[in-house]
Amino acid sequence: MSLMSATPHQPTVTEREARQVAEAAREQDWRKPSFAKELFLGRFRLDLIHPHPMPADEDAQRGEEFLAKLRDFCETEIDSARIEREARIPDETVNGLKELGALGMKIDTKYGGLGLTQVYYNKALALVGSANPALGALLSAHQSIGVPQPLKLFGTQEQKDTYLPRCARTDISAFLLTEPDVGSDPARLATTAVPDGDDYVLDGVKLWTTNGVVADLLVVMARVPKSEGHKGGITAFVVEAGSEGITVENRNAFMGLRGLENGVTRFHQVRVPAANRIGPEGAGLKIALTTLNTGRLSLPAMCVGAGKWCLKIAREWSAAREQWGKPVAFHEAVGAKISFIAATTFALEAVVDLSSQMADENRNDIRIEAALAKLYGSEMGCLMADELVQIRGGRGFETAESLAARGERAVPAEQILRDLRINRIFEGSTEIMHLLIAREAVDAHLSVAGDLIDPDKSLSDKAKAGANAGVFYAKWLPKLVAGQGQIPGAYGEFRREVDLSPHLRYVERGARKLARSTFYAMSRWQGRMETKQGFLGRIVDIGAELFAMSAACVRAELLRKEGDHGREAYQLADAFCRQSRIRVEELFGRLWSNTDDLDRKVVEGVLSGTYAWLEEGVIDPSGEGPWIADATPGAAKRENVHRPIR
Repeated sequence: MSLMSATPHQPTVTEREARQVAEAAREQDWRKPSFAKELFLGRFRLDLIHPHPMPADEDAQRGEEFLAKLRDFCETEIDSARIEREARIPDETVNGLKELGALGMKIDTKYGGLGLTQVYYNKALALVGSANPALGALLSAHQSIGVPQPLKLFGTQEQKDTYLPRCARTDISAFLLTEPDVGSDPARLATTAVPDGDDYVLDGVKLWTTNGVVADLLVVMARVPKSEGHKGGITAFVVEAGSEGITVENRNAFMGLRGLENGVTRFHQVRVPAANRIGPEGAGLKIALTTLNTGRLSLPAMCVGAGKWCLKIAREWSAAREQWGKPVAFHEAVGAKISFIAATTFALEAVVDLSSQMADENRNDIRIEAALAKLYGSEMGCLMADELVQIRGGRGFETAESLAARGERAVPAEQILRDLRINRIFEGSTEIMHLLIAREAVDAHLSVAGDLIDPDKSLSDKAKAGANAGVFYAKWLPKLVAGQGQIPGAYGEFRREVDLSPHLRYVERGARKLARSTFYAMSRWQGRMETKQGFLGRIVDIGAELFAMSAACVRAELLRKEGDHGREAYQLADAFCRQSRIRVEELFGRLWSNTDDLDRKVVEGVLSGTYAWLEEGVIDPSGEGPWIADATPGAAKRENVHRPIR
């Protein structure tokens, strides 16, 4: 074993410093109400989401007209099998999307965009993503986290006038934050942007740059050194992808999303005008996180599309396939999987549409709702795809190309499973989403009692915090004892032929129980609470289920009022809530009955080599090389594979 592969990478900042950087980047204030925040505090604010908010008539008309054009394009111009076979989206397909205006779905019409709402943008992504997930990823990376959204929120008018028209029609953009040794811990960001006159000079290497291989414009996060006249810190820049000194060194290949134009990009003495800086120095991470507040909704939107497709294939196949004298759908083991896919797709669409409409109305703070949608959508999307593969049996494991070659319908079930798997990793892995949401969920507690568990605070600060906490908890804790969930007739407007009111009463009781559990854990562990990642993950998962149940019931009532499959919607919402309640009860039980402490001991043994004997008897087919590639700044030594699409 080489020394490089045996020696772990040494962090350049301490754990505490890393936490401080992350804390400084989050939005500190809650200026608007938040349904999910209230839920974690034990307050079931149904009034914030019911009646279900609706888009304006002109927004809906504009959105439906575009969806009709987009559907026609997807059906006639997208060859998903070719994209999978060649591992590349044909240039003519990308250019067709440009002509359709798909690059500018979220960009205001005054800049040449379509001006779609978040609701219809997400519906469009679900549609395109169902045709081929790599196309959905291309459009999402360009608009949700690429140049358009940061400029919309933080750009100067000059920047908007310069770049948004290009992004709306011709130029593809990418977002560059991750580095070979920097992922969810941006405090260790190594790419630098050194001030030099009216420019900044960028040096460094960026990894997993979705769209980076074909991009025309880049949003780059780089560290500005602190100096006289410069605050310094992680800063965001708009960079022309064709600038001298930029080299795309590799086009990465993955288990799924094979058409993804994702690469490794090196910056060597790249001059970027100061006018291209987005926001002030040091605001880069805050810009990134704020952008993701709504940007994260695009991923669960495509999971909704995947769920709909899984349901269609499951229905058609399980009706046609017979075993033991009847269609496999009517065998309970298969039927339960179909029921799960149908109910979960309904609920996930409810979560995404509700969160998106709240984003459009801008009356609520949806940072937790969007994060929950991303977390829940990515996890449930993978489960639904896995169940489809199981329903299809051997045909689920077989590629569409192979199925067609032997005369059967080319159903890419194994592909959807591979394509969806990345969703649990990028734009915030499930583990990071748990921590991010948990931090927001306990914000009210930290605001009043945080100084009590902060080792850097003085005794007087702790005394003051203790007094404030006493006042807060004296008012808050008694409200967690009883609520509407204990009143038999509560939420009676949801009592129809199928009665959803018991589920909403369960959510109300569950929210109070969740808040009590969180408070008990904080009292028990205090400053060590942040290390209890297993506990925090379960708390967040319970909140996600409660949110999904709420959204499903509200959507069912909306569809009933509109006369659009209302009875069926109530049935699906009921099925989902019953399934969800089983998961919630299990999660509540595992809050206090788990193997977290034992797991830590086992991990210590694994890393110390205590169980190395267990690894004997196998061959490791891995190749040679370091675990993490060298990212030392300097001139490129590899060919530039950047290829703008014209």
